[in-house]
Amino acid sequence: MRDWVEHAIWWHVYPLGFVGADTTGADRTPVRRLDHLERWLDHVVDLGANGLALGPVFESSTHGYDTIDYFRVDPRLGDDADLDRLVEAAHARGIRVLLDGVFNHVGREFGPFRTAQDDLSSPDASLFRRDASGALATFEGHDALVALDHSTDAVADLVVSVMTHWLARGVDGWRLDAAYAVPPEFWASVLPRVREQFPDAYVLGEVLHGDYADFVTRSTVDSVTQYELWKATWSALESANFFELDWTLQRHTDLLATFVPYTFVGNHDVTRLASQISDARHRAHALVVLLTVGGTPSVYYGDERGLTGVKEDRAGGDDAVRPAYPATPADLDPAGQDTFALHQELVGLRRRHPWLHTATTRTLTLTNTVYAYESVGSVPDQRLVVLLNVSDDDATVDATASTVLAGTAHDADGGQGGRWSVPGHEWAVLS
Repeated sequence: MRDWVEHAIWWHVYPLGFVGADTTGADRTPVRRLDHLERWLDHVVDLGANGLALGPVFESSTHGYDTIDYFRVDPRLGDDADLDRLVEAAHARGIRVLLDGVFNHVGREFGPFRTAQDDLSSPDASLFRRDASGALATFEGHDALVALDHSTDAVADLVVSVMTHWLARGVDGWRLDAAYAVPPEFWASVLPRVREQFPDAYVLGEVLHGDYADFVTRSTVDSVTQYELWKATWSALESANFFELDWTLQRHTDLLATFVPYTFVGNHDVTRLASQISDARHRAHALVVLLTVGGTPSVYYGDERGLTGVKEDRAGGDDAVRPAYPATPADLDPAGQDTFALHQELVGLRRRHPWLHTATTRTLTLTNTVYAYESVGSVPDQRLVVLLNVSDDDATVDATASTVLAGTAHDADGGQGGRWSVPGHEWAVLS
């Protein structure tokens, strides 16, 4: 793990949506829009985050995941100089920058694919995987996404050249899109070549399910997306079933013995937290979990303002969770200020306890509607107690602590600090 990642808290942005670019392919007029995102860097600092995790920024046909040219910034966003300026402005504020590498597949306008279509015997055709019939394969049935052949040296060389090109221009790491669809051995052959030149780069793989630790070990990525914890967090709160969250946190603790997962409660591919959890009183609880357990946490843009949005399985079904942002933070709906203040409070708590990056959890109290756990670091004084209550009634739990750091709790032990009461639908973090 790169040392700086211990302190990283990401603000995740889908750039094409954020800047209001058309993502249907109907209007690809070149417009220099990245300065719009640059105006939000102080917002990242105000949030307390210190990382900007960008979705696709390379030239593509529609939504960014159907790449045309890995070495060119999408003209709907600007040009290479605009991205350089954004990275420089971020670094000036102490903000690291992560790029989205779509290396499992390309779009049908990708130059070598057009050549291969016309002549399957051409050298460019070796970049692409064939299906059982010998035809060029696609990714998960999406005809617009053509699968690369990761068994070839040509694809490995391409990915290394793309990753090192942009790292040399100043970015700090990569998210590997659909990493789960690529053989781990491919990443294990590529990443040492990248790290030979850029040993400080952070590499995160998108993995939905399966044996996360095995994937990390075999692929040599630094981390993977912790979808199990994402699902268990909102689902446990929505269904009042903390047993699901507790079971997943036990698995999460096991993962921390191998790597530090990339944790989140929202991203560009899922329904927003404020739409997943119908009871608004319980949405804060999800953020409490995110920022008090081990992991490298990420906040998806808009979640810090309580935005809603439902992902739908249809054309344009991602639009609701990938909205345009206004010109400046001052133009945001003031209704989201309380949610933003809560994010600031809990991100600040996280920053003051950096050992939480690798903290493990131990269950103190568990019912369907009341959950208490302690997060512990590697030395005795690294310990926080988290109390979550989604019932209508006050809940009293046995937990040794002396101070309420955030949330609402009352000493129910006559000043001894061994029992604490949390009101219905409230939460607290204690030390």
